[in-house]
Amino acid sequence: MRENDLLGRTFDFGVRCLKFLRTLPSTSEYQIIKHQLGKSSTSIGANYEEAQAGSSKADFKNKVRIALKEARESNYWLRVLKALEEKTNEELDLLTKESSELKNILASIINKLN
Repeated sequence: MRENDLLGRTFDFGVRCLKFLRTLPSTSEYQIIKHQLGKSSTSIGANYEEAQAGSSKADFKNKVRIALKEARESNYWLRVLKALEEKTNEELDLLTKESSELKNILASIINKLN
């Protein structure tokens, strides 16, 4: 995978999450999840984008590590949503799968830098 592919995937993931969040109810528990997932899902791409201009290998690695933490958090909130849903939601399933894949890719990048 080229780095530009990952930039696109992280950007698309954040946008898809934001669009998905629009479809959720406005109850208090969902409001908490919407806020947290909105922040973490868009932060993955923002931090990976920043990593591209890292001032050093350590700076690059640190930004990718932050992106990984945000991917892990996004995956958590998506799994919470899956647990709350009473019916199958294809987009939620796809977002959960993509968050897992992003976690694996970002972790692999970090491991290769060690």
